[in-house]
Amino acid sequence: MLVKELNRGKCKTYLVACETSGNAALIDPLRDHIDRYLALLAYHGYKLAIVIDTHTHADHRTGSFDLNELTGAEVVMHREAPAPRVGRHVGDGDTLFLGELALGILATPGHTPDSMSIVVDGRVFTGDTLLIRGTGRADFAGGDAGAQYDSITGKLFALPDSTIVLPAHDYRGNTESTIGEEKRLNPRLAGKSRADYVALMENLGLPLPTQIQEVLQPNQTAIDDDALKFPTLAQLSEVRQLTPQEVQALGSGPAGPTILDVREPDEFTGPLGHIPGSQLIPLKELARRVDELEPSKQRRLIAVCRSGVRSTTAAAILTSMGFEQVFNMKGGMLAWNDAKLPVKR
Repeated sequence: MLVKELNRGKCKTYLVACETSGNAALIDPLRDHIDRYLALLAYHGYKLAIVIDTHTHADHRTGSFDLNELTGAEVVMHREAPAPRVGRHVGDGDTLFLGELALGILATPGHTPDSMSIVVDGRVFTGDTLLIRGTGRADFAGGDAGAQYDSITGKLFALPDSTIVLPAHDYRGNTESTIGEEKRLNPRLAGKSRADYVALMENLGLPLPTQIQEVLQPNQTAIDDDALKFPTLAQLSEVRQLTPQEVQALGSGPAGPTILDVREPDEFTGPLGHIPGSQLIPLKELARRVDELEPSKQRRLIAVCRSGVRSTTAAAILTSMGFEQVFNMKGGMLAWNDAKLPVKR
C-alpha cells in the first residue's frame, strides 16, 4: 500500500493506492489541485478508482465531482451527505475495497452530520473530526459538539493506540499523530468530560471561513453556476422546518400543501423514491422554472431533497421571490424513509 499526502498545505489530500492492483483512491481532493493529482497518478501508472470526501467541506471546493467527470472514478460519501452525483453512499461499518485493500468506514458525525473516518492498514483518515492536538469546529453546517465528542471517544479512541492519525487539516505543520498520543496530549480531549468539551467548543469564537457560502453551497449541491445566486446564511437560518411526520399529517390533494422535490431526476426515481404527488423541479432549474409554481404561491409549499440541505436552499430562494408560506422538510427523503412513510418510485 502507498499512502501519500499531496497538497503540502493546511488542507490535506491523501492518495491511497494498492500497489498490487494499481487501483488508487483520493481522499478529500481539492478542486484547485486536480491537475497535480492527475499528473501524479499518471506518473505512477495508477488508475483512480474512487474519490472520497470525508464530509461536506466549507472552506474549499471539492475536486470529487470534477475527478468523476474526468476519470470515471466513483464518488463516495456518507449516506447523510446532501450532494447529488454521489456514486456510492456508505454508513458505519461498511467496507470499501480497493484492489487488495479494505477501507473500513466509521460514521463520526459532529463536525458535520455526514462526517466519517476511514480505517486502513493501521491508519485512520479522520477528516475534520479529529485533528492533531485539536478537533474540527462544530458550530456550523449542522455541527454538534456532543456528537463529535461521542464519535471521537467512542469510535476513534476505540482503535489501537498505535493507529496513525491522518486528518484533513493541520494548521501547525504536523503531518501525523497516533490515537494514543491524541488520547494523552490533545488539549481539547485529554481529561475532558462530554460537558467540558461541549462548553469549550461553544466558546471558541472562531470567524467563519472566508466565502463560506461560495464554497459550501456548490459542495452541497454539485452546482457550479455563477448565475445562481445562493442565499446567505442568515436567510437559510430563517427557513421554517417541518418533520416528515408533520408533512404527512398535512395531507395531500387540493387542500394539502404543494410538495416540491428539488433533487435530480435520477434521485427522484432512485432508491429513496419520492413523496406521492410531489412536483419535481431540480434546484439548478428552480430560478428559471419558478413560474410553474405560481398556482401554489398562496398555498403552503414544502421543499424536499435527500437530506434537507438543498431543499433549505430552495426554500430560502423561494421566500426571497415572494412565496410567503414556504417550509423545508427536515431530514429530507432519508428521514421520510426512516419513518417508513409512503414512497413512490
